Amino acid sequence: MEKVISCFRWRPEAVTRLICFPWAGGGSIHYARWGDVLNSSVEVLAVKLPGRESRAREPFFDNMQQIVDEVISALLPLLKEKPFALFGHSFGALTSFAVAEDLKKVHNLEPIHMFLSGASAPHSETRLKAPKRSELSDGEFLRWLASVGGTPPELLANPDVVRLFLPALKADLRVVENYRRSEPDGPVLSCPVTCFDGKEDVPHDLQAWRSVTAGDFTVRMFDGSHFYLKDAGNEKILLDFITKTLEAAEMHYL
Repeated sequence: MEKVISCFRWRPEAVTRLICFPWAGGGSIHYARWGDVLNSSVEVLAVKLPGRESRAREPFFDNMQQIVDEVISALLPLLKEKPFALFGHSFGALTSFAVAEDLKKVHNLEPIHMFLSGASAPHSETRLKAPKRSELSDGEFLRWLASVGGTPPELLANPDVVRLFLPALKADLRVVENYRRSEPDGPVLSCPVTCFDGKEDVPHDLQAWRSVTAGDFTVRMFDGSHFYLKDAGNEKILLDFITKTLEAAEMHYL
């Protein structure tokens, strides 16, 4: 499991597990460190995909089902032990939903809460009609990346750094751009879903997520653009909200 998951602080006494999914091209460390911030009732596990970090020599995945199968295979015993919630930003929002959908259909397991950030719902026309960024030339791609924000300009200007992260980023974008999901006939989940987004980001169809669950649905907006959650102030607000939400869910579960 350690190949697929990063965990900075294992908490056997935790009531809930928070499983975090990386953004496109991202690693697991940003989320794994949340384990040192959230209280002892929450154990944070961060998904680590092939082609980066300790898995740098492994080939990238080609499709969403490969991600779903690997994550569920690694985590299923833990997910059966105690309540869990899922968090994903951008690419991670879609991978976390794909995992949640498979868990429900195949294993009849469901998170106690879904936290989805910076992404339109998979069936949204906004997403399905979006241009395929992975097909851009490297130069065009870097210009688009600079416009999104979240990556220091000095890194984008460094060819050696670009060679390190660009392949993983493009590989993840190809996966998500080829991930197709029609609008569900009825709710796929019954757990509450909360969507987050940056007020200055390109608009996402957050409301389309409402149809995936029969549970409560809420939206919270943050100052900032796509990577609003990298801002220390926003991150504190975000983690405080997640903590309070999970504490309330834990009380209900207990």
